[in-house]
Amino acid sequence: MLEFFIAGGWLMYPLLICLTIATAIVAERFWSLQTKRISPPELITQIWQWLRYNQVDDNRIQALKENSPLGQILAAGLVNRDCSREITREGIEDVGRHVTVQLERNLNTLGTIAAISPLIGLLGTVIGMIKVFAVITAEGVGNPETLAGGISEALLTTAMGLMVAIPSVIFYRFFRGKISILVVDMEEQAMKLIEMLHGERKFDIDEEQKE
Repeated sequence: MLEFFIAGGWLMYPLLICLTIATAIVAERFWSLQTKRISPPELITQIWQWLRYNQVDDNRIQALKENSPLGQILAAGLVNRDCSREITREGIEDVGRHVTVQLERNLNTLGTIAAISPLIGLLGTVIGMIKVFAVITAEGVGNPETLAGGISEALLTTAMGLMVAIPSVIFYRFFRGKISILVVDMEEQAMKLIEMLHGERKFDIDEEQKE
């Protein structure tokens, strides 16, 4: 494996760096985007109990903010619980936009790696072919060994670029889809909170859970 890496030329090093960064991002996003870490299902029930027994205070709101991204959104609603429905909704939406940005952290980097890796591989192909033609011009085609270095560099960098890019694209799209699902779920939880605080009917959390 090391021989192939060396034969690929100096452009294998930036590709290796891209591979390392992409692997780290994928591992970090798998850990960070777990549903239980982003949108714990028990939060809305807990908040309902606080509201029901008038237990909402600054300490509980601060603990809710530190709990999870969903907790940050719901805490914004509780901070504005005595305001109008529109102000409560605006506060939730404002925090929700910041939370969405947090969830998308490092994904642009992963997408960039997916885009540039094939280009780096293509650059290696071009450089390798230039070397091949330079050897042909200088020595002719009589000695195949003199052409092997340029040809191997051309093929190996292309292969390495694709090996980095293909998984990066797959995981980039996977995480984008997962974030969309998480955002929709948090929006639903936020609407439940607004209904608790400002709904025309009394919100029954037990009935909601049964549904």
